[in-house]
Amino acid sequence: MLFSAAPISRPTTRIQGMKVAIAQLEPILGDVPANLEKHLARIDEAVRQQAKFILFPELSLTGYHLQDMVADVAQEADRSDPLRQLRERSRDISIVAGFVEQSPGIRFFNSAAFFEQGEIVHIHRKVYLPTYGMFDEGRDFGSGETFRAFPTDQGRMGILTCEDLWHTSSAFLLTQDGAEIILIPSNSPIKGVGAEEELASQTTWLELARTTARFQTVFLLYGNRVGCEEGIQFGGGSFALDPNGRILARSTSRKEGLLFAELDPELLREARTCYPLVRDEKLDLVYRELGRIRKRKFNL
Repeated sequence: MLFSAAPISRPTTRIQGMKVAIAQLEPILGDVPANLEKHLARIDEAVRQQAKFILFPELSLTGYHLQDMVADVAQEADRSDPLRQLRERSRDISIVAGFVEQSPGIRFFNSAAFFEQGEIVHIHRKVYLPTYGMFDEGRDFGSGETFRAFPTDQGRMGILTCEDLWHTSSAFLLTQDGAEIILIPSNSPIKGVGAEEELASQTTWLELARTTARFQTVFLLYGNRVGCEEGIQFGGGSFALDPNGRILARSTSRKEGLLFAELDPELLREARTCYPLVRDEKLDLVYRELGRIRKRKFNL
């Protein structure tokens, strides 16, 4: 196997100053080979721009509204040729890409893989599957069961896929596990128009992410897809935030392309010195109180 539920063993690396790329992609629904070519083209572009890392959106290799196509596009992590090609490209640049994962036992997951130095370092299976309104992920996918930070050449990172970020415990668990950078691959559709003619959905995502970055004192990279699929328009609006919630880079385009940002480790030091929130969390208290609430909630 190329990976396990926990990250592969690697030395812990402090966050390094680096240029990162966020790819706003328009995947072709169900066409993994064509989407792989899109990935490779964007990777080449990011390497030319000397980026050390590239983040692709949720389900970037397959598109979103898969429904009955889920089994047809699913990839086994240790036997997939598209993932093998991304592993090879990760010798030049670290990569996060989204795909449908087929696990042993023929279960399907909405997964995001982190590739680095020719290996799959970590796979995150989306935990919170929206099954309301236009969303029906609970019908198509199994739910992930872990939030894990993992070491990379650029520092300790964690992945939250789209809806995962809306549950505040998710980012809390990652930062308590040592994450200094949180990656958010997303498939968020356009919803409404807010103040100053901005898309309400983009404004809401930015507010949520800025609050998370501030309270968890982490860099946060959000990569959303673009284009239209099954009548649903996706709005892009990708961004990068520093650990004080300040915008390092933000896309105003609804087209395919790359957004670049510079991550300066001094910004992390500044935030965690001024606001030592991660340091001061009382995990024993949280553990005790969650145990008490669980017993009451489930009549244990």
